Amino acid sequence: MFQTGLTGALGSLGTVSKVVLLLLFIFSVISWAIIFSKWRVFRTADLEDQRFLALLVKARDLDELYRQAGRIGGSPSACVFEGVMERVGGGGGEGRGSNSSGPIDRHVVERTASHLAQSQLSRLETYLPFLATTGNITPFIGLLGTVMGIIDAFREIGAQGTASISAVAPGVAEALIATAAGLFAAIPAVIAYNYFLTRIRNTAFRLDSVTIEILAALPTTASKTKPVPIGVQG
Repeated sequence: MFQTGLTGALGSLGTVSKVVLLLLFIFSVISWAIIFSKWRVFRTADLEDQRFLALLVKARDLDELYRQAGRIGGSPSACVFEGVMERVGGGGGEGRGSNSSGPIDRHVVERTASHLAQSQLSRLETYLPFLATTGNITPFIGLLGTVMGIIDAFREIGAQGTASISAVAPGVAEALIATAAGLFAAIPAVIAYNYFLTRIRNTAFRLDSVTIEILAALPTTASKTKPVPIGVQG
């Protein structure tokens, strides 16, 4: 009975309301595709970051850590570490890390790490603006469909010459379908957007920690003390 009622309600909607529902359906499908895709990306990034950070704590030599980091794919922290090592040492086996022939400009390391971290965060943020857009505009699109549906309902009431509840209620109920559809599209998108932003902030904190470890391990010109072993800070 419900299936028949819903089908009949959708069939009785005006052209504008049907277009609105189709648009909301497209927004919803794309949003859910992004949500599942980003969830897999963040899950992989977190797991690989945990692997790399475990190696970072145990490693006693930058060269060894550099070789191990190359075997970890999908870790933003490992990508930042590799990029910094290649920048300051050319990516070769010599002149890198604690075995470097001379001190390295601390500002170069900081700028390189900052640029690489921003690149990794930008990669994680891909498609998130669409979720924010969906959460912001789909309720209004649904409201537009509702308003147009109510206009059609009142126009039909005027044509029939009656304004009883039995005549008004069906048209208004059908029009409210668009508002409900807009909320169904917006709510998951807003929740997912805020959730992924939290994951991005956590990743940014990890990248900051990796940068601090690199600066502590490298012989930089801004430091007068010998570099401490990677993963060990007093």
